[in-house]
Amino acid sequence: MSYQTLIATNSAQIAAHEGTWDSISAESVARMQLQNRFQTGLDIARYTAKIMREDMAAYDADPAQYTQSLGCWHGFIAQQKMISIKKHFGTTKKRYLYLSGWMIAALRSEFGPLPDQSMHEKTSVPALIEELYTFLRQADSRELNILFRDLDDARGQKDTARVAAIMDKIENHETHVVPIIADIDAGFGNAEATYLLAKKMIEAGACALQIENQVSDEKQCGHQDGKVTVPHEDFLQKIRACRYAFLELGVPDGIIVARTDSLGAGLTKQIAVSTAAGDLGDLYNSFLDCEEIDPATAQNGDVILNRNGKLLRPKRLPSNLFQFRPGTGEDRCVLDCITSLQNGADLIWIETEKPHIEQIAGMVDRIREVVPNAKLAYNNSPSFNWTLNFRQQVFDAWSAEGRDVSAYERANLMSASFDETPLGIEADVRIQNFQRDSAKRAGIFHHLITLPTYHTAALSTDNLAKDYFGEMGMLGYVAGVQRKEIRQGIACVKHQNMSGSDIGDDHKEYFAGEAALKAGGKDNTMNQFGQAA
Repeated sequence: MSYQTLIATNSAQIAAHEGTWDSISAESVARMQLQNRFQTGLDIARYTAKIMREDMAAYDADPAQYTQSLGCWHGFIAQQKMISIKKHFGTTKKRYLYLSGWMIAALRSEFGPLPDQSMHEKTSVPALIEELYTFLRQADSRELNILFRDLDDARGQKDTARVAAIMDKIENHETHVVPIIADIDAGFGNAEATYLLAKKMIEAGACALQIENQVSDEKQCGHQDGKVTVPHEDFLQKIRACRYAFLELGVPDGIIVARTDSLGAGLTKQIAVSTAAGDLGDLYNSFLDCEEIDPATAQNGDVILNRNGKLLRPKRLPSNLFQFRPGTGEDRCVLDCITSLQNGADLIWIETEKPHIEQIAGMVDRIREVVPNAKLAYNNSPSFNWTLNFRQQVFDAWSAEGRDVSAYERANLMSASFDETPLGIEADVRIQNFQRDSAKRAGIFHHLITLPTYHTAALSTDNLAKDYFGEMGMLGYVAGVQRKEIRQGIACVKHQNMSGSDIGDDHKEYFAGEAALKAGGKDNTMNQFGQAA
């Protein structure tokens, strides 16, 4: 509903109360209504799910229309990210949020820092989703508040052209609220536990849930060893649980991202149930590392499979886990992805050990033979050493082409001495173009970085601590932080405004009129930043 329509509607409501509401300003109510566009998390989930569906259709038509996100571990980080995106690019389109289970475990658990093994409180996941959207809604409220103040100023100066321009900005205001892809790990338990947690996440605003095919109680970070997968039917139960949650809550456009860790997972906790040759259970079991046995040599406690008339004993570890045959990871990934897409998943996620376009594309080509519009969300992970990986890729490509690489030592390519060499420059170009090229070649619809703001927080704090506690003293903060904020137009240099002080002042005026005691008077030190941000 437009600003002017809201004012008219509110005026009619106030008038209907025969003078008892005359102290209420219809325009002030309209402002508060615009500042509170999304009243519930479900409003957000429905709105953002529609955006994702539209973006997926746009990508199907043109792979250059891929989407991106950065992982955020606090609402303030998400807010500043989206404010920055609007400032630099004029729109938030095709830029999402990512919520990483790793960062919740490491930064948001009441137990303190934890590894990425689903040991953190499951309720911390929907709690962070709600926090992220609280801060994004506040970014909307703040930006509109600035426009409302500008509008009042323009009216006071009787500048009709400026009034019209500001009104246009208000009527066409673009929200900071964007889709979030939220990590539900392996579901934190059985399918019922997955469903219950999925509901809480959707109610908090999540339009896309990312779930992985690891065992819940043995879950590992995707870039660590010891990963254990589950048979397909077990995983499909959890995909169905997520879909039921979306449908129950009235979010039919909700997105399910099915992640496979099979490329790096060499173990399974259980043998799949199979009722016929070639069924899903049989296909899963066909990857097990087995040895043919004579029935006479079977031992007490052995698990034995009958395949094509042969008796096979899967190799079982002292941990009671069964291992897959080496070299089957890609085949299992392909089967995982096809199966998930054929059973309700919307996007797939293949966790890889390195960022290599042709490795990803090789699997996607096989998947698309069965599911032609298969699309990926891909983890541009900080767990990869991007510099070393791409320099080695260039080194290997040049070697295969017969080019002279005698000036480079493959194992030592991380050295800064290679930064300005032809090989180092070529590697950087490939890194720069990785997302665009892999979106086109490897079917990647969404590129995300899981933990970037974890690392940026550490890096910026290290730089400040080095300077401030060293010889630079206070100049370390002024030159390294505040002066840069002012000159780069970082909005939170006016931190009182960012925290909502001006919004609160305006509310006080709505409630108390001229008697309002405001914080933003002439003695407020934020006035020193009048030309900033």
